Amino acid sequence: MEIKVLGPGCPNCKKMEEMAAKAAAELGVEAAVQKVTDIGEIMKHVLSTPGLVVNGKVKHAGKPLPSPQSVKQLIGEEV
Repeated sequence: MEIKVLGPGCPNCKKMEEMAAKAAAELGVEAAVQKVTDIGEIMKHVLSTPGLVVNGKVKHAGKPLPSPQSVKQLIGEEV
């Protein structure tokens, strides 16, 4: 499974990255969580950050941050 966290490196983006990695671990899926900071690459997927892309599908964009349980559910939809 490919998980991309899109954001320039703000605290919310870092929190999203942590939640995504934890959710994947709790779901027991092998996932490569990639942090994407390149603005050109970010804009290919979302217009606001943080963004969460799972297997090429945009699952979340912008604020407020989803709850850890919501992140787990969003990732779980692609398992």
